[in-house]
Amino acid sequence: MTEPATPAVHCRQLSKTYASDGAPTPALRALDVDIHPGELTVLAGPSGCGKTTLLSIMSALLERDDGICEVFGRDLNGATEVERAHFRNHVLGFVFQSFNLLPALTATANVAVPLLIQGRPRDEAEARAARMLETVGLASRKDALPTRMSGGQQQRVAIARALVHGPRLVVCDEPTSALDHATGLEMMRLLRSAALAPERAVLVVTHDPRVFPFADRLLHMDDGRIIGDERQTVLEVE
Repeated sequence: MTEPATPAVHCRQLSKTYASDGAPTPALRALDVDIHPGELTVLAGPSGCGKTTLLSIMSALLERDDGICEVFGRDLNGATEVERAHFRNHVLGFVFQSFNLLPALTATANVAVPLLIQGRPRDEAEARAARMLETVGLASRKDALPTRMSGGQQQRVAIARALVHGPRLVVCDEPTSALDHATGLEMMRLLRSAALAPERAVLVVTHDPRVFPFADRLLHMDDGRIIGDERQTVLEVE
């Protein structure tokens, strides 16, 4: 696949250091990376290598110390919290390893949350949520509470919630770690088919090698840097 001229995420010389017991601990060391729309990119690396810090900066949850990090051309370093929240609510979709569903809400109500945060009318939000649940194969479970769903069904709800507001960047943090083997593969097929679009980038952070074959691109990270960048041909996603 030819790389687009404009990446979804553009990071150059990105650096972040934490103070631990008074001693500086580098998390990112002059990191360079681009994430492209129309692709599913997997970011793999050991615990403590800086993956979470990188995601937090991309998601406008954390400010960098140095360098550049632009998401669809926008750099939010120094932005107000209102600006950051607006950016996350409109540009980003998140899929978490622990699902992070609200236990008192039905599947439809959980999926509708991003739209309600945007200020959409409840009827519109719930109608769009119901359509998204149908897309991920959960139309029959739209009124179920999370406690009445399997882990795989809960992760489907989480994927629907991440996509319902049409985000341009979907970030998945260990989306298969709480799932068994078969369900994890099912989730990756679903995520790839439901999330990928020419204008959307999907970034999956994982330790799980089962995820790797679903990636157009596999990035390896260690010690605060990207140390490997492989392009792959995805043979089967159905």
